[in-house]
Amino acid sequence: MTIPDYPVDTDILIAAQGTWPSSVHLFKRETVAALRAAEATGRPLLIRGLPGVGKSETARAAAAFAKRPFLSLVIDGRTEPDDLKWRVDAVKRLSDAQTGKTKKESAYVRPEVLWWALDWAGAQSQSQRGGCRAPDVVVPSGWQPGRDRAVLLLDEIDKADPDLPNALLEVLANRGFTPPFAGLGAVCCDESAKPLIIITTNEERELPPAFLRRCLVLKLELPPDDVLPAELIRLAQRHQRHRGGGQCVILDEVAEAFMVLRKATRAGEYLPATSEFLDLVQALATLCPDDAQAQREQLQWLRKFVWKSLNPLPAGKDATAHKASAA
Repeated sequence: MTIPDYPVDTDILIAAQGTWPSSVHLFKRETVAALRAAEATGRPLLIRGLPGVGKSETARAAAAFAKRPFLSLVIDGRTEPDDLKWRVDAVKRLSDAQTGKTKKESAYVRPEVLWWALDWAGAQSQSQRGGCRAPDVVVPSGWQPGRDRAVLLLDEIDKADPDLPNALLEVLANRGFTPPFAGLGAVCCDESAKPLIIITTNEERELPPAFLRRCLVLKLELPPDDVLPAELIRLAQRHQRHRGGGQCVILDEVAEAFMVLRKATRAGEYLPATSEFLDLVQALATLCPDDAQAQREQLQWLRKFVWKSLNPLPAGKDATAHKASAA
């Protein structure tokens, strides 16, 4: 088993896939240690943190660097445990019944992300048998199912019904499951092909202790306020360098406005993070490429829409006074 030597503070270019846009990511030392530990132990990596700090991007970057297929599922309140493993194509079964072409129930079973991650070859065979589509996944050149690992992202598990994490305990512990359909054997993976499973939570709901015990846990946070502006500017410069085209040339002023907004956040309001900063930088670079004065003018308007979680500061009050009055 070869564990990728994920680099620290190096640009990881992530190609667009499905609805995921292209991006650039940098691993921190703590993140690399957590990824390598998850690879070595075969346990899922649960990444905690507020929205916008790079939890999902960590999974995408891990797949991009290691040249592995990237599978993902965004979980919501309607996601059932079996939805991660399989779905039954009821429409096709009904259509076949109406035309007298009814097959065995197992022929209508469609593999979902956990099945593909654990047993790619088996999921591919089952898809061909049922005539269903494979997931919209780019398979890197040279990657072999059954020998090499995939990366699976289960995004925002805190949105799920509380029963869903508990229903995953056996699957996560044993890296396998048995579909309850005649003719389908157990789904499992070889030791060398155990997928890297990354699960994210915005911590809107507590997760069961038994579930947490199955995972390694990493918490992602933004740097302290005294170094955050420089970090944001450095990250934006990397994104702009790889994206090309027009540039935002007032990054220091955007970072200053961003910090004022964060310090003015009232208790209970959403705290803007990295993704919101990069959104505004991209908007300025696109609308007013390389024009500092035009970008300064647009900044005063766009911050109201891109950083939409806050009311504007009261006239004549700085961030410190506003925060004190809100408290």
